[in-house]
Amino acid sequence: MKNPLPEEIYLRRTKPTAPDIRAEYFRDQTKIIHSYPFRRLKHKTQVFYAPDNDHICTRIEHVLHVATIAATICRGLNLSGGDWALDTELAYAIGLGHDLGHAPFGHVGEMELAAKLGAQKTFLHEINSYRVVEHLANHGQGLNLTYAVKDGIICHNGEDFDQNGLKPSPVQNDLENIKDRAYIPCSYEGCIVRLSDKIAYLGRDIEDAVTAGFISKADMPPRVVRELGDSNTEIISALIADVVECSKRSAAVGFTPEKHALVAELGKFNYEQIYENPKLIKNRRHIRTTIHTLFDYYLDLFRKTGLDFAAYEAMDLEADRSFGRYVDQLRAVYEKEGYDPKAIVTDYISGMTDSFALDCMRQISIPQPMHFRRSAPKD
Repeated sequence: MKNPLPEEIYLRRTKPTAPDIRAEYFRDQTKIIHSYPFRRLKHKTQVFYAPDNDHICTRIEHVLHVATIAATICRGLNLSGGDWALDTELAYAIGLGHDLGHAPFGHVGEMELAAKLGAQKTFLHEINSYRVVEHLANHGQGLNLTYAVKDGIICHNGEDFDQNGLKPSPVQNDLENIKDRAYIPCSYEGCIVRLSDKIAYLGRDIEDAVTAGFISKADMPPRVVRELGDSNTEIISALIADVVECSKRSAAVGFTPEKHALVAELGKFNYEQIYENPKLIKNRRHIRTTIHTLFDYYLDLFRKTGLDFAAYEAMDLEADRSFGRYVDQLRAVYEKEGYDPKAIVTDYISGMTDSFALDCMRQISIPQPMHFRRSAPKD
């Protein structure tokens, strides 16, 4: 199957770039890997907030899972005997970049940022991921990725369990004006990443939940275990094989009806037993306090200090100085947008790692110790 748009549209970059030895989508992979937002993913929550175990999944592991699963499905379809000519490097690049705009503390952090913005302006991590790669990364220069990769990133929504049998959009998406999740990627590779996102987190989250003592494998739905297995490896393998077999002679990519029903059942189980687990819900109160406190603090700081960058540098807290340096670095972006205080604060907080957010929270919440001059001891 061929993608519906001319190839030159998929390969188009915002700023023309001379070709080099790398293929264009492989070049996008390296741009993403070398970027600061990608590096920060290793300290961002996937599901379990502030784990004290090095083997619990973080956001960077998740994007690597998505990238490898998507590339494997593309390769499987190319070798299936069907009429497929998918680009594994494109799928891998979309997978690497799809969560670059995720907030700290996972989806709870995302929801709390959205709550602070209110009804007038929403916050969705996939739309923010596009904003990061196109406008904010590289000190406001953007990563200058190809259209196909950016389109796959902004349209990757992996939370919709009802959707199956995806075909790429026949018309070019206007990426700058996407404000909701009502869009389908313009490429088959982008559609495959949407499926891969689900495949990547369902089994992996169960693995971590077992380690955390939230559930045991015996709690898993019997039909899911029987048909897909009870380990992350087995679930991934079964679902990849199903997508390839179901899609190899189809004009759409997706699961068979039987496996799609199992994916939905497993998703429901995860939401009820893991994501809505009382232990995780208890943490939400702390995350809410952190996000809301930081948002209000930096909003007030910017409204008081504005663009007086010397004033930021003279402040006592590193949390304040860092914020001032951030605004200064992205001055060209924010000047063009009219220095919207809420947009600036949202960008800053959404880029934080969990640990950086907590450190800023400590700085602004706990009084700094007072230092007194030591007097010489008297005889």
